[in-house]
Amino acid sequence: MALAIFDLDNTLLGGDSDYLWGQFLAERGVVDKTFHETENQRFYEEYKAGGLDIYEFLRFSLKPLKENPLSSLHAWRADFIEEKIRPLILNKARALVESHKTKNDVCLIITATNSFVTQPIAALYDIDILLATEPEMIAGEYTGEVSGTPCFQAGKVDNLNRWLAQNGKNMQGSYFYSDSHNDLPLLRLVDHPVAVDADDILLRVAETNDWPIISLR
Repeated sequence: MALAIFDLDNTLLGGDSDYLWGQFLAERGVVDKTFHETENQRFYEEYKAGGLDIYEFLRFSLKPLKENPLSSLHAWRADFIEEKIRPLILNKARALVESHKTKNDVCLIITATNSFVTQPIAALYDIDILLATEPEMIAGEYTGEVSGTPCFQAGKVDNLNRWLAQNGKNMQGSYFYSDSHNDLPLLRLVDHPVAVDADDILLRVAETNDWPIISLR
């Protein structure tokens, strides 16, 4: 029984839910369309290049959670899942998850995208354990701040180690599937790193280290 860890965006999912949520809010007029789309694209390019300031991005991306009532946020999220996310669910990704479940492996999604956006997506893959960036909530309202360590780059390792300690698990025989060089700290930690539809930087590292390279598209 090993730990099977999956990145979400552009790995299990055929797109980036964080980026798409921002675009969705712009389309709905929840945020200023021109400003939000421009900033959203800037942050996405910085992420792909490996130069994202995660705290600057989170101040941007979590702001709509603070500025809108929970009832509206939940209604928008339900529409977002149906309109933007369901078409990006990958059959090969579902099959990969199921292959680990049949071996009684513990399946876990770890993602930099915040848990408000990703909780229902994890449910679409029938994965109960989600480690994500956590938006701060006080007295039932989002504050626009992050709670704890963002689940990004080395922060994924920090969050995973905390979960392992709390749940009495270890990394023996572990797998991690990811598309992004931003996940190299965790890919280098597991027993079985797998590059999935990898970006150019991760592809070169995977080839150099003889890591498996697969596609779920």
